[in-house]
Amino acid sequence: MHHRHKTQYMKLKKRQILFLLLLIAGTIYVAMTNNGGNTTKKAKDTHQFTERIFGTTMNITYMAPVDLRDTIMACLRGVDASLSMFNPNSTLSRINRNETDTLDKHLLYILPMALSVSEATEGAFDITVAPLVNAWGFGFKNSSLPSAEQVDSLRALVDYRSISIKDGRIKKTIPNVVIDLSAIAKGYGTDQVANLLQENDVENFMVEIGGEIVCRGNNPKGEAWHIGINTPIEDNDVQRNEVHKIVDVHNRAMATSGNYRNYYIDETGRKLSHTIDPTTGYPVRHNLLSSTVMAPSCAMADAYATSFMVMGLDKAREIVESNNDLQAYFICSAEDSTDIYQVWTNIEQAK
Repeated sequence: MHHRHKTQYMKLKKRQILFLLLLIAGTIYVAMTNNGGNTTKKAKDTHQFTERIFGTTMNITYMAPVDLRDTIMACLRGVDASLSMFNPNSTLSRINRNETDTLDKHLLYILPMALSVSEATEGAFDITVAPLVNAWGFGFKNSSLPSAEQVDSLRALVDYRSISIKDGRIKKTIPNVVIDLSAIAKGYGTDQVANLLQENDVENFMVEIGGEIVCRGNNPKGEAWHIGINTPIEDNDVQRNEVHKIVDVHNRAMATSGNYRNYYIDETGRKLSHTIDPTTGYPVRHNLLSSTVMAPSCAMADAYATSFMVMGLDKAREIVESNNDLQAYFICSAEDSTDIYQVWTNIEQAK
């Protein structure tokens, strides 16, 4: 009996020791997992790269455990295959040639937004303005200025209200209207990359495509993303990037449009802006040099920044002050001051 009790005691002791060892091992495993100390939770590395896309440059910084570069570029190639005027096989090019009226997912999202901005800006934003832009020698660099008769005839092709959408198809009341989404496509592409990163649980990133920007979370230093707004230096030949103001962009999108780098001097010495007013058919004439807009989406910021360069400061201010989704930083050439520039902004940290 004594021997049997001893054997039972030893078995019980072994089970207790085994249980304690398992408990300790489990505690160590949990601690390592919580601290990122093993392969069950990878550290979030900082990834940075630059690529050419949409005829411009993309710069991106994001914190993630994996490299998403190939996925990001595939996403942008999909946007280009839909919205590009310069890709003859894109959905938009085929719509412009009246080869199809069926809209893909990108166009089904972006066209209604573009048309709503057109309504909100009373036609200052117009995705059908391309014939006028080209005629004035910008875009496709036509060497001669259009006559008043040419402007009038081209204006008959420019009207965003000629476009409507029904049951996933586009309707045109002007059959040969040309749709150009270049004033909203870069912003939309930036949004698409931002959405992709968030779908992959990336919380901290900055995406910039040709000056259109989306920021989320913090930068690698754990601070807000600091974004520079360029000084509008008027120089067609030399691209100089001088920062006029640095603003913090936190969980917002930002886009800038300007007249100061792309202009034409006619035979009388007049400086003609590359921004064409769709309602008049002529280059705009006002002292607004640069329009920076913050908005919930970069497509929206992109479209409004372009619109404001058409409208000028006074009308642009009215829209910004009546729309809680928008913030702006406007740089004007000074008219009655010794200063070179005058600024109007409702971006709090920029004042």
